[in-house]
Amino acid sequence: MRRALVVLAVLIGQILAGQGLFTGPAQARQEATGRVALIGVSGLHWNDLTQADTPNLWELARSSAIGSLSVRTVGGVTCPYDGWLTVSAGTRSAAGYWCGAPPTPEQRGAGAVIPDYRYLTDVAGQRNAGTLGESLKAAGQCSIAIGPGAALALADRQGAVQRYHPSPLQVGTADLQQCRMIAMDVDDLVLPYLTGGKLPKVPDALGPAERRDALRMADAKAGALLSVLPADTTVLLAGLSDHGSVPHLRVAALREPGAQGHLLGAASTHREDISILPDLTATVLTKLGVPVPSTVIGVPLQVGGAGATFQQLQRADATAQAIRSIKGIYFTAVAVLQVLFYLIAFLLLRRRKGLAPVRFAAVALAALPVSSYLVNLLPWSSLPQLVAGVLGWAAVVTGVAFAGPWRRRPLGPLAVVAGLTALTLAGDLLTGTTLQLNSVMGYSADVGARYYGLGNIPFALLATGTLLATTVIAHRWPGKVGLAAIVVLGAFAMVLGGSGMGSDFGGVIAFVPGIAVTALILAGKRVSLVKLGAFLVAGGVIVMTFAWINYLKPADEQTHLGRFVGQVLTGEAFDVILRKLQAMLATLLSPNLMPIVIAAAAFLVYAIMRPEQASAGVVPAAFEHSPALRAGLIGTLVSGVVGMLVNDSGAAVLSMALALAVPLLLSTGIGVLRRDREEQVAGSVSDLTPATK
Repeated sequence: MRRALVVLAVLIGQILAGQGLFTGPAQARQEATGRVALIGVSGLHWNDLTQADTPNLWELARSSAIGSLSVRTVGGVTCPYDGWLTVSAGTRSAAGYWCGAPPTPEQRGAGAVIPDYRYLTDVAGQRNAGTLGESLKAAGQCSIAIGPGAALALADRQGAVQRYHPSPLQVGTADLQQCRMIAMDVDDLVLPYLTGGKLPKVPDALGPAERRDALRMADAKAGALLSVLPADTTVLLAGLSDHGSVPHLRVAALREPGAQGHLLGAASTHREDISILPDLTATVLTKLGVPVPSTVIGVPLQVGGAGATFQQLQRADATAQAIRSIKGIYFTAVAVLQVLFYLIAFLLLRRRKGLAPVRFAAVALAALPVSSYLVNLLPWSSLPQLVAGVLGWAAVVTGVAFAGPWRRRPLGPLAVVAGLTALTLAGDLLTGTTLQLNSVMGYSADVGARYYGLGNIPFALLATGTLLATTVIAHRWPGKVGLAAIVVLGAFAMVLGGSGMGSDFGGVIAFVPGIAVTALILAGKRVSLVKLGAFLVAGGVIVMTFAWINYLKPADEQTHLGRFVGQVLTGEAFDVILRKLQAMLATLLSPNLMPIVIAAAAFLVYAIMRPEQASAGVVPAAFEHSPALRAGLIGTLVSGVVGMLVNDSGAAVLSMALALAVPLLLSTGIGVLRRDREEQVAGSVSDLTPATK
């Protein structure tokens, strides 16, 4: 046990060191020179850029580093007002209500004032509004805004804009040379979509021909500015908002020496080809040599590897849209299959019939979650290929579970499916989470909730897979060896999730009591509410330690764990917690998630309370065969319930934990009954065989 803990400590140290958590202070940034122009074309995505229809934007992107921009702010979709406001604040922001275009500035001499600007701070609660403009003013940097959105982005905390022009036709090269910061709002593409000045509630309000006409107007306006920009200008092109009710990945491009043909990403997403809106704020300030305020959650854009193409980024959005189109259907199908499985299993097991088919169905059902990640090992590019890939991997996992000599052991299929689930997700964390991105049980960049690390549903599956797989080890080697396996491997998985690799906050809080309860039950110790509360506190202390270590890193290396510490210090954490609480409560009414929880929990409780009536004694048989499995299941339930309460995914955490654990529990119990029946038959045959002399 002591040796195992030493090994665990070494592994934890290597993981933390690998994430740079113990590195020294960052090198001082060099003083920036030159000029920066931010061109925001709301609604622009990569399918829009063609040499024929948008020659100016096409040429700008062709000579730049290019990537996908996730424009998610606070709501599900982002209007132009919220997009420009987020650039102003450097953190995800929203004007409130059902928004559309930013307000038109009131001209004041060479500058302008945003009307009713106090509304943003006093009513909408956007106290970070004006961060970009205020930072530029404090540093003595002159700025020019062209168009309403640009004025909003460059306004100071009083809503004042230093220099303002409604159109690029009103400025020339000499005018632009007077300031080092230029921003222009190209709203010609998105304005035709707005209904009553608001973002429409349909995916695409314009037809292809109408959109093409709007694109040509936007390209002409962008070309007017590009033609008069001074030669030393670094140009940022951003598709700052959505154009309808469905979010998309938008255009991000950076033109500067040496950037052409490279990918464009940011440390904020841990992706070489994806960035977020607040990254634009940090990039502008860094390029101008202005200190970035601590409230800015974005980091400077990074030029990545060579070989970037428009087609590559078009496929990225198409992949995200394919996941979006099937995600609801997938979870509905999983919920229906789970409920049907418990109903059919209840009817068959009461009559002690169909043990083999029920066991096969249980293992196949439990193989679906891990298959939703393994499919990303295949080069799928369409919805049919995605569906076929998931089903194919589920068949492979199920086949492996019943293929080897372990199939004769009651715990064999459980060990295969739970072990593969845990190993797949752990391996994904160690290799950059390429399997979770754009997966039906993971996350997609267009949604903007997460871009790397361990998602909430993957956490539920990692915790469940780890606890069940380690209880198989404890069953095979009871005593100190089995106990050490649960503690060491469970803690290792927890560190993967809570370190910079997983960047999972609520998961660590939930994982600690799950591991501890499993270990205590195996050790024959009593679990009390006081102990459970202590484990929850321990989980909170551990995750805050991860977060504090991450907070001590430079801002451009922090994950959302470290940024949360900063939000605690600035008083913004309460708003974050409130949003997560509201999201968690909303999942309790989900028609795709709660049926899984209700059906699995009802079957499990009834099977334990009325074993012979409900399941032919399957669940008690499994627990009698393996007390370690009982401990692991209780630990899984503890992690699932706590995870549901502390994560914004809420019921999704518990439902996926049950979707994996309960079918595997039933497969084990059926395996025990079938083994006992075969032994009884073999014994009867032996009794009837005459003895030979």
